[in-house]
Amino acid sequence: RLHADKAYDVPHLRQWLWGKHISVRIARKGVESSERLGRHRWVIERTMSWLTGYHRLNHRYERHPRNYLAFLGLAAALCCYKRLIRLTT
Repeated sequence: RLHADKAYDVPHLRQWLWGKHISVRIARKGVESSERLGRHRWVIERTMSWLTGYHRLNHRYERHPRNYLAFLGLAAALCCYKRLIRLTT
């Protein structure tokens, strides 16, 4: 499920997502407040801020996408490990 703010409320984007069988929750311009979407979006924003702590990912030093994705997976695993350690101690 995709949660987005009013900036993504365009018909062709909704149509494209519908064609890919992705359910959407996009605030409509002039109708809904995007504040209710914030409780879902902050999880993504928090995770992205954790990943920007790894400087090799921040500046995109790697030329090959497979290397970048490998470092991204490693950073995500480290973030999960750190979170698990914090929750269990």
